[in-house]
This record gives sequence, C-alpha cells and structure tokens, in this order.
Amino acid sequence: MYAHMKTTKRHINYKFIYAVVDILLAFCVSILAFLSYYKPANFVANNTWIAPLIYSVSIALVTPVIFLVFKVYKIITKDIGIFECIRIVLITFLIQVIGLIVISFVPQLPRFTDYIFSWMLSCATLVFLHPLVRIVVRVSNLTNVLLHKENKVKTIVIGAGATAKVVVDESRRNKNNHNEIVVMVDDDPNKIGGLFANIPVKGPISDIAKIVDYTKAEEVIIAISDLSETRLHEILDYLSACNVRVRRMPLIAEMQGPNDKRIIDVDLDDLLSRDPVILDNHEVNDMLHGKCVMVTGAGGSIGSELVRQIFNTHPMTLILFDIYENSTYDIQMELTRRIREEKNKDIQLVTLIGSTYNETRVEQIVKKYRPDYIYHAAAYKHVPLMEDSPAEAIRTNVIGTYNVAKMADKYGVKKMVLVSTDKAVRPTNVMGATKRFAETIVQYFSHKSKTKYAAVRFGNVLGSNGSVVPLFKKQIEAGGPVTITDKKIIRYFMTIPEAVSLILQCGLFANGGEIFILDMGKPVKIIDLAEKLIRQAGLVPYVDIDIIETGLRPGEKLFEELLLDTEHQLKTDNKKIYIEPTSNINTNLEDDVVVASKAFEFEETSDIKKLLASLITTYEIKKGSKE
Repeated sequence: MYAHMKTTKRHINYKFIYAVVDILLAFCVSILAFLSYYKPANFVANNTWIAPLIYSVSIALVTPVIFLVFKVYKIITKDIGIFECIRIVLITFLIQVIGLIVISFVPQLPRFTDYIFSWMLSCATLVFLHPLVRIVVRVSNLTNVLLHKENKVKTIVIGAGATAKVVVDESRRNKNNHNEIVVMVDDDPNKIGGLFANIPVKGPISDIAKIVDYTKAEEVIIAISDLSETRLHEILDYLSACNVRVRRMPLIAEMQGPNDKRIIDVDLDDLLSRDPVILDNHEVNDMLHGKCVMVTGAGGSIGSELVRQIFNTHPMTLILFDIYENSTYDIQMELTRRIREEKNKDIQLVTLIGSTYNETRVEQIVKKYRPDYIYHAAAYKHVPLMEDSPAEAIRTNVIGTYNVAKMADKYGVKKMVLVSTDKAVRPTNVMGATKRFAETIVQYFSHKSKTKYAAVRFGNVLGSNGSVVPLFKKQIEAGGPVTITDKKIIRYFMTIPEAVSLILQCGLFANGGEIFILDMGKPVKIIDLAEKLIRQAGLVPYVDIDIIETGLRPGEKLFEELLLDTEHQLKTDNKKIYIEPTSNINTNLEDDVVVASKAFEFEETSDIKKLLASLITTYEIKKGSKE
C-alpha cells in the first residue's frame, strides 16, 4: 500500500510540473505571436498591450485545466502518434476559442489574424514538445538502465514479434526491471540473423539449449501470445536441460484484457508437458442441479475441489462429510461466503464431522438426508505411511468404503462414485491393495443393487496434499536439497480440476460397476518435475538447489500403471475416458470384509499384509516393505 501511495504521489508531481510548463509555454507563445505583428514600441503605445496580455494570461490559465479535462497529460506517458497529434491540435483550438471569448469584452481588440497565428504557433509547439518530452524521458530511463547494467540478468526472449516488443520495451524503460535482453530467438527464417529492436535474432527455437549455453543466459522469457498449449510444452521440453529460470507472457486465452503485459511464472498446468484435459460438464450440471449430493473426504484436495465444482451446479443440498475438522471448516467457510456474496439461498450446505468406518454415523447421515449422489473421496493415500499402519488403511479404505456402499444400497442412492488410484493396478503397497479392495466392493454392490456404482482410476494429482509438488516447494523454500527417490522414477500426473471434472463426468457415465480410466498422455519424470519447479522459483538446479536420490520407499514402484489399452477397453462419449472391462465379481465379498476386519487384532504389520495379500491376489508384497 505504501508503495502504491508513493507511486501516486510521484505521478501527481509530474502532472504539476507539466501544468507549470504548459502555463509558461502558453503565455510565452501567445505574447511572442503578438510581438511578431507589432513593434515593441507600438505594442506598448496606446495601451495596445492590454488585450494581448489579458488574452495570453487567460490562455495560460485555461490550458492546464483543459488538458486535465481531456487527459492530455496521460498522452505524455504513451508513444505519440498521428491521432494524439490531431487531438492536441483540436484541444489547442478549443483553448484559443475560450481565450477569444474572454477578451471579447475587452476594447481595442487586435486583428483576428493575430489569434490565428497564435493558435498555429501554439499547436506546432505543443505537438513537437510532447514527443520531445517523451524522448527526454526515454533517454533518461535508458541512461538509468545502462548505469545499473551490472545488476542485470542476462535474458533470452523467445519470439520476435509484437509480444516480444512489450518485453523489450519494459526492460529498457523500467529501471526496476532486471532483465538485460541479449538475444531474441525465433523460428521465422526471415528474422533469424537480423536485428529486432537492435537485438540479434537467433534460431530456430529448437536450438535454444545451445543458445543458452553460448550466451550464458540466466533467464528465458517466452513471449509468443498465440502459442498453442502443445507448442508451449515443446518449448519447455527444449529448456528442460538448461539451468535457467523460465517465465512467459500470458497466452491469448489467459489474457486479462487487451493490454495485459504481465510476465508470469510457469504454472502447474505447464509442468504437465501435455495439453490439459478439457471435459464438458454441461450434462453433469443437469444431473446434479437441484439434487442432494454427498461428498466424503470433503476437506481433502480432491474432496474440496469436488465440493466447489458440485456447488457450481446448484444442488438443493450439499453434504460435506470428513473426519478432519480444520480443512472441512475452511471449505465450509469458503462456500458460506459464496452463498452470501452470490445471494444464493437455494443451496442447503450441510457440514458434518465423522468417519466412514463408523457404520452407525454413516447410516445416520444417509438415512436422514437421503442423498441422490455420493462421491466417495475419503481415503488414506500416503504410500509410506500406510506401509507402517496397514490396519488403518484397511479400516478407512476398505471398511469405510464398504459402509458407504452398503448405505447407498440400503437407502436408494442413485449413484455412488469411488475415487480410486493407479496404484490399485497390480499393487505393491498397502495403499494400492486397499484401494483395489475398495474397487471390488463397488463392483460387488453394483451387481446386487439398484444403485449404480463406479470407480474412477487416475494417477498423481499436481498440488494435492501429500503430493511431490508441495514437498518440493517446501524443500526449495528451505534452500534445498530437493529429494527424489530415484532419478528413473516416472508418474502420470493431472491437475486437481482435471481429476474432479473426470470424477463428475464418470458419475454421469456410470451404469453399474465400471472402472473408468483417463487417458493421461505420457508420464512425467519426477526429476524433470523437480528441475522445472526449481527454475520456476528463479533458481538453477544443481547450482542453487541440489537434487539428491534417497532410494525407493517401501512399497513404491518405479513405474505406475494405469493399464490404458485403447484397443480392448471400452470407449465412452468422451475420447479421454475409457472403461476397463468388468472382471469376475467377488461373490464372497461380504465374507472377505469380515476377514479383513481381523487385521485390527494383529500386532505385526507383516501379518496384516499377508492377510491383505490373501484377499487381493494381485497384491505383491515387495521385499523391504517391512513384512
């Protein structure tokens, strides 16, 4: 706020200076115009000077007022063009007319041609003066920039067009800008080898790594506004091996108005190295509008975003259910504020605390509110922690899912959607095995119930609680090092809004027991993700922040599997969503849940894992996983 006040004050001081200069200039120009027609002796004789003096004073006083009214002083801060010059001419003519009206009441008027000459001289002076002031300001700023050149960051700008010109101008005019642009890089062969704003243009963009190495640049700014998402990811891949900070201008779709000149950091969507998955949720809105919807795990990363997107569909009742009160309270306050601000009194927001493994509590809620749809996001998902506490993973991920599915059947819920994970495919850890167990539960109830059940299986979520992105960011803020388990490890990633849109869309497609799988594109190497996050923070990997390997954690895989088989899996109306063919239904599910409950009686984690493996035959207990 202080900085804003300081800037405003400086702006007002400049206006005051311009006004004083215009007063003196208008007075002097008018007097000179009359002196050119009268000899000094004749000018003084017979009081001939009275009318010109009154005229000149009136012109001098009126000029800054008219300039303020018509915002002429704002023109000074821009590039003067033909339209600005015409505007100044017309405004100056108006000032002369006002002056003429003022002295029409004064006797001994000079000749009318004197005023015409005065007006022409004033116009010419102002039209040439304003660009002169602009040039002086530019030279002053450029001198300031050159004097502080030792503090500059060597920068490469990708793109040599109108957007890049904005970046160049900002670096030259703003003394607080620390970028010294040394090279422009473009794919246009007509530009390569030439100069852009007196800066050499190199290319093509695919050679950016070599150009960075040659120029010793420390930062790269991507300045192409009409860039496609695919091309942006290609450029980011070119830069993946470069130890530079990467920033970019907004793409056209991201611009906050026609004059958006922000230079922004690479965001989480950019880190995906693929186009974001856009899902049309129009039909989802129709499905949930005016209905009662319940979200378990509503305070978590996925659950809270589910709640936000479901809120946008205007359900009649939205039930937030979670065991953790703090985050649930946060999302409750967020939605309460929205209800107040949007004056939306049609949505009943219900926030309840409790655990899904408490069957009585789940039944109380489902029986009372009779939800039409349940989105079950409550789960323990942290792989290493669940290796040490397998009984708790079974309690929440298995028994909790069973309780919710059972009550959905008992009280006639239309659909229940389970949030699953890619770790449920041939699981090597407790978390994955319990989520696979949860999938078999919804498939079992789908086989015997009128309620339609489904599971949604996807990979890691960027920015979610417990994911690598928040961990890496904390490590970077602490000065490093950033820790990864293995440099070869890869994962499928998606953003939280993508994951939630997928869950809602699959709820629409759910017809009974399906496991929906998202085409998430190519997987991301975790080490690449770590390097990009370091550059995003304006630091250089292995120079400012080191990256070290710690070894695979218990139950962790090098490669996660979604088992996306586009040839044999069923397609949906959305080309990014597939359905895994239904496997044999576990008709002994009820008995298996009873057996799984015996895990609470065991003291040794190895015994609990063996019990789990006997129920989920695809679960492989890996060596070193604390059997």
